[in-house]
Amino acid sequence: MKSLVIFLIAVIMNTSIGTENNFAKATLGGGCFWCTEAVYKELKGVIEVQPGYSGGHVKNPAYREVCNGTTGHAEVVQITYDPQIVSFSEILEVFFMTHNPTTLNRQGNDVGTQYRSAIFYHSEEQKDTAEKVIGLFEKEKVYEDPIVTEVTAFDAFYKAEDYHKNYFEKNKNQPYCQFIVAPKVEKFKKIFKEKAK
Repeated sequence: MKSLVIFLIAVIMNTSIGTENNFAKATLGGGCFWCTEAVYKELKGVIEVQPGYSGGHVKNPAYREVCNGTTGHAEVVQITYDPQIVSFSEILEVFFMTHNPTTLNRQGNDVGTQYRSAIFYHSEEQKDTAEKVIGLFEKEKVYEDPIVTEVTAFDAFYKAEDYHKNYFEKNKNQPYCQFIVAPKVEKFKKIFKEKAK
């Protein structure tokens, strides 16, 4: 585990993926986007987290279409972040520690290609970082099973319907939020205490 930390620090020091306003974007699928959004809203350096759909062949899909598994899209979050505060490798560290990247097309009871583990890279640098982080996690045997996370070039992002935005914040008493989302947020705060807002 020590070498994993050393590697991540090295990657952090060498990763500067800036865009306009010196902000960068990361597009990740880690199962239900309610969970992923709730986790990343707690990470220092994250400016915005937008739930949506990516990786499929249907333009402007609706939630019900994505849920039936025929659009090819995954539920994702598009994260706008400040690379001076949080690096892409740190974002991936949170990603891999707050969902199960070893289950194909599944996160818990959420089953289907729309719940696949995926990194949609926005640059060759992001692709390289993703492959290195996955390689290191596998070398260090962080998980018993192989990582099946898809690493694919970003193509398009479609915002989810408005009611998905800040879903956990607005629906904390809903059973799915209590039993699925809340434990992931708590896990993040426990593991990444120093990186939480």
